[in-house]
Amino acid sequence: MKDGISKTPSRNKENTRQRLLDAVGEILRSEGYQALKVNQIAATAGLDKKLIYNYFGSKDNLVGEYINSKDFWSNVKADSIPADFSDGGKNFTIEVLLQQFDFVRTSAELQKVLLWRLSEEQPFLRLMTQNQENVGEELFKHVMDPYFGKNAQDYRAITAILVAGIYYLNLYASHNGSIFCGIDLGETAGREKIRQALSFLIHKTYEGLQDEPK
Repeated sequence: MKDGISKTPSRNKENTRQRLLDAVGEILRSEGYQALKVNQIAATAGLDKKLIYNYFGSKDNLVGEYINSKDFWSNVKADSIPADFSDGGKNFTIEVLLQQFDFVRTSAELQKVLLWRLSEEQPFLRLMTQNQENVGEELFKHVMDPYFGKNAQDYRAITAILVAGIYYLNLYASHNGSIFCGIDLGETAGREKIRQALSFLIHKTYEGLQDEPK
């Protein structure tokens, strides 16, 4: 029997909230964002659907809280940023891109969110995108822009292509088969070729766009 609002007084509010949040994650991973319906969330959590409105106000608020509670960009946070950027952030950029390339492959949730972000406009998806942009902007503004000077916008454009490629290749491999340009993205050797290419492109970008010899 599902838990009702009048279930035992000892029911912990945070436990109930977490069960609903966990249900969102479970559905997102297994079925995708299209299945995030009130009845489905409640059934997955084993709770009365009225609790969604009691604790979150609406299904969208529940889903939004779940999305914004997840750290999909965990490889870019304050304690992972090096103190020495004398190389203009080159080694840090390589590390971040390689980690994100691997993370997108293993995170079914992030893959579903990336597809969702392309399919629908939702306030919580815009907020997630803005938070991601804010992190990147701090690095661009304080590290890469000063290093590249007049070529800073060119560096940003190249980075945009690389990040988009990381997302697309992983989504393609997960949904449409693993072969892309003759490289098997489902095999370790194939993914290593992409990793090597990412490192190569960043090295060449720094060589080609550096404003003045450092």
